[in-house]
Amino acid sequence: MIKSAKIMLLGAIGVGKTSLAKRLVLDRFDSDYKTTIGVNILTHDVALPADLGGETMRLVLWDTDGDFGQTLFRTSYILGAAAAIVVADATRAASLENMRTMATEFEDRFPGRPVARVVNKRDLAPAAPAVPGATLTSALTGAGVGEMFASLAAAVRRRGL
Repeated sequence: MIKSAKIMLLGAIGVGKTSLAKRLVLDRFDSDYKTTIGVNILTHDVALPADLGGETMRLVLWDTDGDFGQTLFRTSYILGAAAAIVVADATRAASLENMRTMATEFEDRFPGRPVARVVNKRDLAPAAPAVPGATLTSALTGAGVGEMFASLAAAVRRRGL
């Protein structure tokens, strides 16, 4: 039996939430930008490491509309989340503060559940901003994407969520 985990993709408009999900699930990057309206749901199976039983975990990715902002935490979309990926854009300083705020809000709302802080678009920033505890990714090149999702899946499994 495959265990599944609901993973929220959170962040401001245009930070690359959909692009990260598509890079993981479809292994492709679409250069034509289309904003997400509401929520898109994608699934992807991740093989967990041997020390976690070597089983497969199905990630159910809830790719949210960046327009939700903090109001997302007052909707039913967030209920049942095992973890969150909070994304910022390496080229937009304001999105970094938004990432910090949303990650803290998720941690307050769901204590003990993993939160991955992700600074995306590292390929566009010659000197990507240093954010303690954040993972640098590029949905365009795929750098860091698979590893970040695999690490989050392992964290969910370790916590028994």
